[in-house]
Amino acid sequence: MITAYKVVLFDLDGTLVDTAPDLGFALNALRQRQGLVPLADEVIRPQASHGARGLLQLGFDITPEDAGFQALRQEFLAIYEANIVRMSRLFPGMAEVLAQMEAAGIRWGVVTNKPERFTVPLLRGLNLLERAACVVSGDTCPQPKPHPAPMLHACHLAGAEAPECLYVGDAERDVEAASAAGMPTLIARYGYLGADDRPEEWGAAGFIDTPTDLLAWLRQPAQESI
Repeated sequence: MITAYKVVLFDLDGTLVDTAPDLGFALNALRQRQGLVPLADEVIRPQASHGARGLLQLGFDITPEDAGFQALRQEFLAIYEANIVRMSRLFPGMAEVLAQMEAAGIRWGVVTNKPERFTVPLLRGLNLLERAACVVSGDTCPQPKPHPAPMLHACHLAGAEAPECLYVGDAERDVEAASAAGMPTLIARYGYLGADDRPEEWGAAGFIDTPTDLLAWLRQPAQESI
């Protein structure tokens, strides 16, 4: 495979790994403890990229400013941590994509807002941690996405300049962070986009509907930074 990109960086939840089943399991387990009925998977899925804050707002109509939020958050995170690779898996086709990139000498890494406490066990449990050229979690740098610092740190760890990297994500903050760092972004439309999201307005370089679509994109000339 001939490509102008040296490194492909992935968002984690909703792009590289389908973590919604385990996040949903934790949310519904917490709801059941509170005497509430479980939410349907299709209701939870669009919020899976928004972390504990978004999920707790969905499940309990509560925000960080509300009394009891922090206690509920800690309980949710404890349930999730205990079930972090219960059902989470690479998205269909992603294993093939990673294998083909590795065979072609294209490095790949992860830049996520997920805290290291969860990022590392998740990747280790899926046998991905040692394969990644870099792993930047939400608390690796002082500022998470949409700040460009995590992107630039990933470039440094992977030994590449920002224009030599391609970022794949499923949220507006992914495009904002990558664009500010000077690298193009692809939007994973198979990810956790919500009904109100307008990814065509985010300024991404392109879109992929399946992980394997990335291989065709990598065979194209590098896009100019946006």
